[in-house]
Amino acid sequence: MDLPRIFTIRESSHRIHNPLTPAKLAALGEALHLPPGTQVLDLASGSGEMLCTWARDHAITGTGVDISTVFTEQARARARELGVADRVEFVHGDASGHVADQPVDVVACLGATWIGNGFAGTAELLSRSLRPGGLMLIGEPYWRRTPPDEDTAKACHAAVDDFHELPDLIGKFQDLGHDVVEMVLADQDSWDRYAAAQWLNLRRWLDRNPDDEMAPEVREELTSEPARYARSTREYLGWGVFALMKR
Repeated sequence: MDLPRIFTIRESSHRIHNPLTPAKLAALGEALHLPPGTQVLDLASGSGEMLCTWARDHAITGTGVDISTVFTEQARARARELGVADRVEFVHGDASGHVADQPVDVVACLGATWIGNGFAGTAELLSRSLRPGGLMLIGEPYWRRTPPDEDTAKACHAAVDDFHELPDLIGKFQDLGHDVVEMVLADQDSWDRYAAAQWLNLRRWLDRNPDDEMAPEVREELTSEPARYARSTREYLGWGVFALMKR
């Protein structure tokens, strides 16, 4: 049980596996006014940057669950680096269907709503671990503007109907019975930092592993992705974290 290898090659240097910068992740933590001791469950927690930095900055406690052995080990190392290994733990496992033993104050899934087959199913999954009155954090793409055709959407690794424009996405959360109480959105610069760092990772991996069986796949991605990203994802696709509270 693990992520395909290409993911860990592509994002090997990333501490945040989505288009939030460290400053935006910190802004989200500050905006939520988390009291010390807040219990957080982070599903698909990646390299653990949210839990680790919030444990350092806000004295939260928490558990992260992620399917990647590489990212889980990076998360544990980050917790030790920041001196918060006594406050947060990271579990290697499939976040799909994971429910906390006891309800927690905050549940999160930032950028991996495939664990619930979309944001609606993910919201339902997260709600199973959330105490009454708690906060749910969902990271989800949206269209900055709707692509004019399916070919343009495909260049964003999506179909036109996969995502909504921002006002409509907020409306969908409300239709599920949640109040949207906060949001932090990626911008084009933070998208650039997320995407362009992948290209450097790919190139450095290729330089170290020219004879690896994955080298042709990595070379193809490195050749095609920068122009594709600049033409499509950067122009059409937004991304944000939305804080929700059940009505």
